[in-house]
Amino acid sequence: MAEQRVGIIMHGVTGRMGYNQHLVRSILAIRDQGGIALKNGDRLVVDPIIVGRDSGKIEALARKHNIARWGTDLDAALANPDDTIFFDAGTTLMRAGLLERALAAGKHVYCEKPTSDDLEVAVNLAKTARASGLKHGVVQDKLFLPGLMKLKMLRDSGFFGKMLSVRGEFGYWVFEGDWQQSQRPSWNYRKNDGGGIILDMLCHWRYVMDNLFGEVQAVSCLGATHIPERVDERGNSFQCDTDDAAYATFELEGGVIAQINSSWTTRVRRDDLVTFHVDGTHGSAVAGLHKCWTQHRVNTPKPVWNPDQPQTMNFFADWEEVPDNWPADNGFKAQWEMFLRHVAEDAPWPYGLEAGAKGVQLAELGLKSWEERRWLDVPKLEF
Repeated sequence: MAEQRVGIIMHGVTGRMGYNQHLVRSILAIRDQGGIALKNGDRLVVDPIIVGRDSGKIEALARKHNIARWGTDLDAALANPDDTIFFDAGTTLMRAGLLERALAAGKHVYCEKPTSDDLEVAVNLAKTARASGLKHGVVQDKLFLPGLMKLKMLRDSGFFGKMLSVRGEFGYWVFEGDWQQSQRPSWNYRKNDGGGIILDMLCHWRYVMDNLFGEVQAVSCLGATHIPERVDERGNSFQCDTDDAAYATFELEGGVIAQINSSWTTRVRRDDLVTFHVDGTHGSAVAGLHKCWTQHRVNTPKPVWNPDQPQTMNFFADWEEVPDNWPADNGFKAQWEMFLRHVAEDAPWPYGLEAGAKGVQLAELGLKSWEERRWLDVPKLEF
């Protein structure tokens, strides 16, 4: 058994997502487990360099996590031939430019989504990556969640029969920042900084629907700015000029209807911060991040509508939980390992920058639907 080193340039790891999910719970976890086993018996060992503008923050992270290499000079990092992968979890508005620089430097690229706030930019980026012959990918983390993996297993087994509809609920109350500190960065609520829940979340719902329920064919979306004023990290009030909630309906391939609410202005009374309720002719299922419950048609109760008497049925009691029949790893880490195998041994990989462009397309159409107050078709993209 031999070791193969892979050098990874990581940009944007001082942010919440880049730090928690990608640096600590993915790359450092892979490092600490001794790398990844390849098909030929070798082990792929990761060697990250973290890069950012704030030298103090970057150095502190490096010291805290025993990362030998760090810096503030991205051009120098991209010029190093020993580092072959570039990863970005920085701001949306910078992402396409950074990825183009990395591709021009001959690096494989992997990134958070959305890949841009502009569809033309996202499509051109995917075309550039395809023409380069380099490996490229975009995070599709929710497909690797145990709850959604169980939904996929149910679908593949024929459990649902003919799938009819999907109802998704995502969100939680994000504090305004005045009397309690906000748990999301203030740029989320400023359009010029790439904020807005439609741009943020419809990119997710695109790959979830395309891969689990049917390709998206049309969208009707209504956005809202329910809380017009918030307080930023410095304690200053600011006006929110982009959406903090979105109420969308989608027509999917095969006649499936999906309705997904996304909100940073809702209080949670459901099984998880995101849930998907799938109804089919033979059975229904409800999945959260980790758990999934089913109700088959032979176990479906027959409720009786009587508004004059209190309800006596416990509707939750008639559902069965899908067991955890396989070990569940962190979803971000699982996708990182998949991408690293794709780079090292050309293992299968369906989540290229084309998937990122599809997410941008749906977000852009969602915003246009809201502006024009009408249904819009989702055409196939050409790469």
